[in-house]
Amino acid sequence: MSKSRLSVLIILLVLLADQIVKVWIKTHMIIGEEHHILGNWFIIHFTENNGMAFGFEFAGKAGKYFLSIFRIVAVGFIGYYISKIVKKDIPVGFLVAISLIFAGATGNIIDSAFYGLIFDHSYYQIAQFMPEGGGYGSFLQGKVVDMLYFPIIKGHWPSWSPIRPSEQFIFFRPIFNIADSAITTGMFMIIIFYKKILRQEL
Repeated sequence: MSKSRLSVLIILLVLLADQIVKVWIKTHMIIGEEHHILGNWFIIHFTENNGMAFGFEFAGKAGKYFLSIFRIVAVGFIGYYISKIVKKDIPVGFLVAISLIFAGATGNIIDSAFYGLIFDHSYYQIAQFMPEGGGYGSFLQGKVVDMLYFPIIKGHWPSWSPIRPSEQFIFFRPIFNIADSAITTGMFMIIIFYKKILRQEL
């Protein structure tokens, strides 16, 4: 398989998996609903966020527009970069990493750009697809759907701890999606295995 076909295949598979899961969650669950898959270690917990990966927020409507536009520009540059490196003699793993980052970023852009237009809200109700009264938001004002929750370790900070003494801690607390996972996997692959190649390419 050629490098260009491999890159396209990875991108399509990630996008399909990401969007199929998100649409299913959006059309079958309400905000805050959860299903325990592996006891209390792996939970499908439906939440939405306005901003960045792993449930972190980006403030305000203007901030949301800025973040969405920044993502689109960044994905454009990454796509252009992929079109250049597929013609070069680079490790396949490096191409896989960049393709994962591109696919993940694109998956979250789809939510931000279109979900506000094609779904109504998910508070206290199952969202409808293409509701008659229109969606819950405008173009680029959609919320990113998150659902993967792995609270593997739960406990409390010791009373003598300088960080939140006696308060509960959970690892891993953020709720995320397949697109976030693709971005994180791609970034870790580059940091661990291909940092030198990235410096050379840049």
